Amino acid sequence: MARVSTLATDGRPEPLVARSREIADPGDLLGLLPPSPDALAWVHGGDGVVGWGRAASFSPDGRGRFDAADDWWADVVESSVVRDEVELPGSGLVAFGSFTFADRPGSSLTVPEIVVGRRDGRCWVTTIGRSLGPVPDLTATTPSSPVGTSFADDPRRRAAWTATVQKAVQRIQAGGLDKVVLARSVEATFDEPLDVRSPLARLARTYPSCWTFHVDGFFGSTPEMLVRLQGGLVTSRVLAGTIRRTGDDARDLGLAASLARSSKDLEEHEYAVRSVADALAPHCTGMNVPEAPFVLHLPNVMHLATDVTGVLRDDAGVLALVASLHPSAAVGGTPTADAVRVIAEIEGLDRGRYAGPVGWIGASGDGEWGIGLRSAQVAPDGRSARLFAGCGIVADSAPADELAEADAKLIPVRDALT
Repeated sequence: MARVSTLATDGRPEPLVARSREIADPGDLLGLLPPSPDALAWVHGGDGVVGWGRAASFSPDGRGRFDAADDWWADVVESSVVRDEVELPGSGLVAFGSFTFADRPGSSLTVPEIVVGRRDGRCWVTTIGRSLGPVPDLTATTPSSPVGTSFADDPRRRAAWTATVQKAVQRIQAGGLDKVVLARSVEATFDEPLDVRSPLARLARTYPSCWTFHVDGFFGSTPEMLVRLQGGLVTSRVLAGTIRRTGDDARDLGLAASLARSSKDLEEHEYAVRSVADALAPHCTGMNVPEAPFVLHLPNVMHLATDVTGVLRDDAGVLALVASLHPSAAVGGTPTADAVRVIAEIEGLDRGRYAGPVGWIGASGDGEWGIGLRSAQVAPDGRSARLFAGCGIVADSAPADELAEADAKLIPVRDALT
């Protein structure tokens, strides 16, 4: 079942007209966003695309949500007129989207009315609608800071989660599973409705090497690129294996070295890399899968990371690659199908769009999709948000250590909300 906001009489999406024009640098992209639930964002190191308004949207659900979204987007592109005077990734006709982790309602694709982008020193604005519109006034505004933030994370909840980790360890030790990724959530409440632009701006400043995003109240700053497709080149960044930073540079270097030698973390990382490489192999030639990971340093944690690349062999668009990759072992486990069933049995949590794909797609089928990590879902009234973090559990995982790792992964969004 799926919902479509704009349909012609024959059931196809109504034609859209999109025009991209180069403009002078407008400054901070996130600062241009209006205080609206329709605000959309995908920013990395100051570059990226932001958008607002709703020219068209689509809400697929169920097991076939990726295929349904891909088909809808193909219809939108085919029926639209595009005048792209910029011709950079993110210019022209684009849609922002996010998908649920499991086969449940909640996924969406949105074509905004206005898109502003920056890449490699060039900036542009795209207008999308039933006809060519004028260039909008691009004026930065100051978001309101969160007011009266409080978090519900009491000892009882923490003990219950470590007990769930122990259940997962026992299931793995019993055989048939190598890894299960468990998520935990923390509820935040606010005295006044949250202006999501404030945590977005803070996340982008603090974690410039991550991809800061917002789609339909789901926001965060993910370090993990599920897949990028650009001009036939496919890239996926795999993260698995984490250690918390101390703030002491010398000590953190030692911790990075220990992470790179950790048999537990290397095992977890190998499962994740293998699942991504296997999923991409049918679509790619000339694949490069490094033999050893590198250590990715972020302000709060360090991860084992591997960049898998390949050359597209077929005519698949980025959403087809997303469908092949999700869920990877990094967010599900190994074997993934069995691990996902165990998650449904013992996790006791509706992940919503946490750990699902989030990103954008262009008219050519190229795009960038990350995994919705270090994230939160804002309630419709803006007075609460649910924060998420997850950990990969293997046979020798210690529940207390996994809880500490989850706490570290919650820090980016917690700090952004206080």
